[in-house]
Amino acid sequence: MKTITVAAAIILNQQQQLLVVRKRYTACFMQVGGKLEAGELPEQSMLREIQEEIGCQATIQQFVGRFETATANEPDHQLISYLYYVTLDQLPQMDAEIAAMQWVDLDDDQTTLAPLTTEIVMPWVRQFLAHQARA
Repeated sequence: MKTITVAAAIILNQQQQLLVVRKRYTACFMQVGGKLEAGELPEQSMLREIQEEIGCQATIQQFVGRFETATANEPDHQLISYLYYVTLDQLPQMDAEIAAMQWVDLDDDQTTLAPLTTEIVMPWVRQFLAHQARA
C-alpha cells in the first residue's frame, strides 16, 4: 500500500475548540499541516505549512506522536502523521490552498472530518484537557 507522510498541528482556542481546515477540491476538514518536502524534518514541515496555510508563526508545545490512519482524500493510501500540539502567535487567516477554516467542538459530529482528526486528535485533546483540568 502506498503511504503519504505528513506533519500536522493540533491547535486549540480559548474555548477548547480544535482548528480544522479544508483544502480546495476536498470534502474533509483536517488538521493544519501537509506533506514533508525532501530533506525536511517533520517539525520544519509543520511550521512551514502553518505559515503557508493560516499565516501564523507557531510554537511547538509537545510532540504528540507518529500515527498511521486512513487518508482523507486519497483512496488506497495509508497516512503516516507526525502530530504536534502547537500554539500560534496570532489569530489564523485562511491562505494558500485553504478553501475553508473552522473551529470545531471535540464532540462535533456534523462536520466531515478526516480519520486522523476523529481517531487520533480528538481523543488525544479530550485526554489532554482532562489532564490539564486536574493539574
